[in-house]
Amino acid sequence: MEARYVRGKQGLQWILSGFYFFRMAPLNWILLCFTYLLIGTTLGLIPFLGGFVGILTAPVFVAGIMVGCRQLDLNGKLELEYLFYGFKKYTASLITIGGIYLVGDILITGLFMLRGGDAAVGMWLHGKRFDETELPGVMSSLLSASLLSLLLAIPLMMAIWFAPMLVVFENMPPLIAIRKSFFACLRNLFALQIYAIILFILGILSAMLYGLGFIVWFPVAFASAYISYKDIFHYEQEEDTGSAPDSEENRKESNQTDER
Repeated sequence: MEARYVRGKQGLQWILSGFYFFRMAPLNWILLCFTYLLIGTTLGLIPFLGGFVGILTAPVFVAGIMVGCRQLDLNGKLELEYLFYGFKKYTASLITIGGIYLVGDILITGLFMLRGGDAAVGMWLHGKRFDETELPGVMSSLLSASLLSLLLAIPLMMAIWFAPMLVVFENMPPLIAIRKSFFACLRNLFALQIYAIILFILGILSAMLYGLGFIVWFPVAFASAYISYKDIFHYEQEEDTGSAPDSEENRKESNQTDER
């Protein structure tokens, strides 16, 4: 299975399709996302181990939500039980993905602290003060540490983005799923940038509405992630049903990209 290239405007289309998926079963979506967030919040309250367990099991829960998206897509039904599908099948592979992400996250955090982020953490959490001569150096170190962390975090997210779906839908081993996810994101970097920017703006607007907008934002984010996977990896289904009128043009652009 190979990922295809899609045009940048597909990033917007994924968001719009996410809204459509939310409209199909709004109450079930709210219940599903609220339950997942409640579980994540509860794990976060457990000292030391809670955060690690939350990261390890995140791909398991996300895979379950993606299975729910597929069932909603095929049968028009979304049930809460799909959230726990990853604990019934592919559990080891999904936790492996979570473990790889956890290791990467720890390494990035360590580099952030070594590059000067520890000073910022001390200033924010412990009220540590710096005099006027030290502050420019601290801010410069913080900026370089933040940029380095961002440059490393983006490839890590690319490697994880489609991996849970490739495991549960294609029965791929976790390492192969991570590799295919990374190169699929790399090939469609512009569309994913458009998608991320729009999702970020919608997140800001959701927060401005006293956080109530997140009732819709989370379901749209999950559903649009599923749509992006389907568009990139299972575009042949859309071509067969005629539901993607611009698929031929996308395929031509993909061939031109390969020729280059």
